[in-house]
Order: sequence, then structure tokens, then C-alpha cells
Amino acid sequence: MRRIGYLLIFFIVAFSVYTPYSFGHDSGSQEEIRQLKKMVLELQGQMNQMQENHDTEMRSLKNELKKLRKSGIPLSDSYAEEKSLREMAELEAAKVGQEEKAEEAVFKQGGLALQALNPEISLTGDIINTYAVDEKADRFDSNFRTLGIHFEGYLDPYTRFKAAVPVSTSSAAIGEAYFTRYGIIDDINLTLGKFRQQFGVVNRWHKHGLDQVDFPLSLRQIFGNGGLNQTGMSLDWAMPPIGDSSQELTVQITEADNSRLFSGNTPNLPCILAHYKNYRDLSKDTYMELGFSGLFGWNKDWDISSGGTTIVQEDYRHTSVFGLDFSLLWEPTDNMRYRNIEWRNEVYWLNKSVLAPDNSGGDTLNAWGAYSYIQSKISRTLDIGVRADYYKPDEKSYADVTGLSLAPHAYTDNSEQWQVAPYITWHQSPFVKFRLEYNHLDGDHLSEAEDRIMFQTIFAIGPHKHERY
Repeated sequence: MRRIGYLLIFFIVAFSVYTPYSFGHDSGSQEEIRQLKKMVLELQGQMNQMQENHDTEMRSLKNELKKLRKSGIPLSDSYAEEKSLREMAELEAAKVGQEEKAEEAVFKQGGLALQALNPEISLTGDIINTYAVDEKADRFDSNFRTLGIHFEGYLDPYTRFKAAVPVSTSSAAIGEAYFTRYGIIDDINLTLGKFRQQFGVVNRWHKHGLDQVDFPLSLRQIFGNGGLNQTGMSLDWAMPPIGDSSQELTVQITEADNSRLFSGNTPNLPCILAHYKNYRDLSKDTYMELGFSGLFGWNKDWDISSGGTTIVQEDYRHTSVFGLDFSLLWEPTDNMRYRNIEWRNEVYWLNKSVLAPDNSGGDTLNAWGAYSYIQSKISRTLDIGVRADYYKPDEKSYADVTGLSLAPHAYTDNSEQWQVAPYITWHQSPFVKFRLEYNHLDGDHLSEAEDRIMFQTIFAIGPHKHERY
């Protein structure tokens, strides 16, 4: 121990002597030398004190040894007993170490594995306060539209499950519940369950994930207020790219239970949907997305008015809906959190073969509509935009047979509806956002134009925030 202390002191002194020649002889270096010398003296004092303590302990042990020799106890027995106790202590210490290692392995593997089995749970809230400008309607309405309960998690390394349960003040239902098997074939994923279908773009989104308060007018008139949401299977194929464009094809076979399109599908025949998407980067700041959609199904039973009574006639007739969507986004890569401009458009066309409710025979309904909106991010938390909607139903003389109306797909006269909806959205945080929107709806078959001012509050709890789907 004395040798180690001397070596340490020699090293510090040598360093202090070498330092002035390495860094110069300025006043700062001289001060450092004085500090080092002071430290050397303190270390030398400590080493001397340690040596004194060591000498004292050695003298004490020697005295104890002399006492044992005088007592007549064989030293060999005392040494054997001490050795035995030491070996027992080492064995016990080894056992404790092994137990600790085993417990640690269980914690790292089993504990985390059990935690991974728990699904991720999120809640979303969608509250709408509406003020009606026209006096014939209720002037003020406060509606907690949806409390969404969302579940998500991997069933195994290949399969992921998602579910959404919307709860309103009067009901609860399964909005979506499906699992996706990734890579069932190269670049093809399989989805089974109940899901919002990939017709165009916004039909796939949940209402709390929309850029406006509600779905476009034409989508609601053709598919119904809830859009197209059915049960079945979906195949998503990431197709090989064409030049600089990536492309994707989605084919879905589902139960045809949409009441707006398939109310006469008593044999419960499935419907088929296909959606093709082409994506292309126009520049480092701009991308374009183009899509085509098609839905095909059947109806068999038709309610017909005959002699003042309603009868049911059987005749298989098709129902088709076609769509075109186009999106363009400009988002500067060096300022994407603060600036962007998005332009989105969709067109819908309904072609439905029917038996006329006035018993005049077969006919075809053709209705179409479109929407277009442009939205811009003007700061990190503020979006502004405006959406324009248009819907044109068909004109049929038999469209308003009592109890068998074909509205909103057809009316007895040449009619149309249009809507404009400017809005502003403030993202208070990733979990809370507020939207102020004004809706002006006008057109035929309205007693007067409808004007609404809506204040929407959307909040989210959980890991998925405001996922669109």
C-alpha cells in the first residue's frame, strides 16, 4: 500500500512538472501548479493516515493471535472452522445470485410479453353545437355525436386487429371490427370483418377524422348518411410501379346490406367493389393521387303498387356506382409543419336498374354528384378551407308513389341541390381540436335554404389520437 501511494504521488508530481512546458508559463498555468501541489500534499497526508490505521489493525491482530496461543486452543481447528464458515457463506451467496438472475430473466421476458398481449385502447369524442339561422328550424342544438371506443393490437407477428365502437346518447354498435393478415401473398394483404369500404377517399374515414364536420352531400345522398360500411373481405395489392408512379388495387367482396342501394337484396347476394389508386410525386414538395372506384350488386324483390295495394315482384336487377377521385397536395419539405395546400375532388355516379313502383315495368335510375374542397395550413395549429357540394338526382314521373318514394335517388321533376361550407380548424394539441364551420344548403325540394353555424369539438385519449380509420 505504501508503494502504491508513492507511485501515485510520483505521477502527480511528474505531471505538475511537465504541465508548464506543455501549456506555457502564463499566470493561469502557475495557479494550476499551485493547486496540484496542494492536492499532492493532501493526498500524502491521507496516505500517511491510511498507513497508520493499517499498522494499528496489524498490531491488534497480532495481540489476538498471542492470546489464542496462550489459551491452548489448536490453531488448526480454529482455521478449519473459519474455512468451513467461509465456504458455507460462499455457497449461500451463489444461490442468492442464481435466484436473482432467474427472477430478472422472468421480468424481462415473461413480463413484457404479457404486457404486449394487451390491446391498445383509445377514445375519441365528437361534440357538435349547431345554430340555425333560419327561424323554422330549431335555433340551437347541442349534440354529442359520437364517443368512439377504438381497439387495436397485433394478434401475432403477421396479423393486426382493429375495432371501432361508436357510442351515441341512444345506441351503441360495431362501426368497424376487422383483422388484416399482412403478406398473405407477396405484396397482398387480406382483411376480414366489418369495415368502411375503399370507395374513393373520404368514405374510408371516420367522421371525427374528416376535414369538415360531415361527409360530402353527394356521398350521403347516394350511400346514406353513414356512407358505405359493410362486412366481408378485402384484398389490397401493392402493384409494381409504373415509371415514377406507385399503384395499388383493392378488391372487396362484402355482404350487400346497404339499405340505400340494396334494400331489395333478399337472397343476400354479395356485392363487389374495386378501387385503383395511382400515386405520383410531381416534385419534392408536391404529390398527386388519382383513383377510380366501382361497386356492383343486385336486388331481387321490388315493392309495386297495384290496385291500391302493395305487392312484391321478383326480378334480378343490378345496382352500380362508379367514382373518380383526384387529390393534389403541395407541402414544402423545409416548412411542412407550417404551410401546405391540399385540393381534393370526387365524383359519384349511380346507375340502378329498378322495377317502377307504379307497375309500369323496368327502368334505370341515374343520379350523380361531386364535391371539391381546398384547404391550407396557415400555421402549425391553424387550417382554413372551403368545400363545395353538388348533387343531381334523376327525374322520374313515378318517383313519389305513396309509401314507395324513390327519393333521394329520383324525384318527379328536374331538381338539384348544392352546398357551400367554409371552415377553420384550430389544433390546440395533438389530442384536442376545434372547428368552426358555416353550411349553406340550397336547392329543390327544400322549403327554404338552410343555413347552419356549427362549432365542433374533437378530443382523443390514447395512443392513436385522430386516426382517420
